[in-house]
Amino acid sequence: MSIPPDLLPVIVLICGLFAAGGLSGFLAGLFGIGGGAILVPILAESFAALGVAPTVQAHLAIGTSLAIIILTAIRSYAAHRARGAPDAALLKSWLVATPLGVIVASSLVALVSGGTLKLIFAIVALLLALKMLFNRASWTLASDLPPEPWRRGVGFLIGFVSTFMGIGGGNLNNLFMTTYGRTIHQAVATSAGLGLLIAIPGTLGYVWAGWGRPELPPLSLGYINLLAVALVTPTAVLTAPYGAKLAHGLSKRQLEVAFGVFLITVAARFLWSALSQSR
Repeated sequence: MSIPPDLLPVIVLICGLFAAGGLSGFLAGLFGIGGGAILVPILAESFAALGVAPTVQAHLAIGTSLAIIILTAIRSYAAHRARGAPDAALLKSWLVATPLGVIVASSLVALVSGGTLKLIFAIVALLLALKMLFNRASWTLASDLPPEPWRRGVGFLIGFVSTFMGIGGGNLNNLFMTTYGRTIHQAVATSAGLGLLIAIPGTLGYVWAGWGRPELPPLSLGYINLLAVALVTPTAVLTAPYGAKLAHGLSKRQLEVAFGVFLITVAARFLWSALSQSR
């Protein structure tokens, strides 16, 4: 039986979202990130293909990404915690500071254009990639994390910036912890827990920021598209533990290089998208 021509794009889109979920979940476990760096561009292009208004494509992709990150972060953190790797004390110190940064950013997100969001992400991702690819032991600022209140300030900043990007904060936290003498393995494991502190309030913030926007497609709750969440989440949750297992099987340098290459790829994709949108 042949597939009706008008249904073929929909079937391709559904398969693409399933695949994106599997890849984002694997990366969540491997790098301690929420997978948003993969999800946001894929979701943005998917919404564009479905005819969603350009004014809300990027915001809808970022908000939906944060919603998906919630379950992948839970799954990823559980896998890393079983190996005793996360820094529980650091996460405890960020219980208030990081969600506060998310809340402040959520109150501003409706005022920022989609192109600006993509450009910010590309610049930050490129800086992080260079740090990981050319990392040297001498690049550390200290042998341990800074004391309070600086530590909480970093948590606030990570939450604030991550909300504009639709990511779980792993990219930024990995840079922070490795710069202060922690291993990439512990940074990755801690980042998995950090994703929860960002994704939960971030999701609520994007629901509030997009509430009542007439350009939003059906099955949207503010800037969260429930259909995309339902399609992507199952495979993302399924593959997260496999990424975590691989992370603990790689050497410190192998994980740093892999993370750096991944970030450069994402930065190039976002930069191209931002420049194309500005034309």
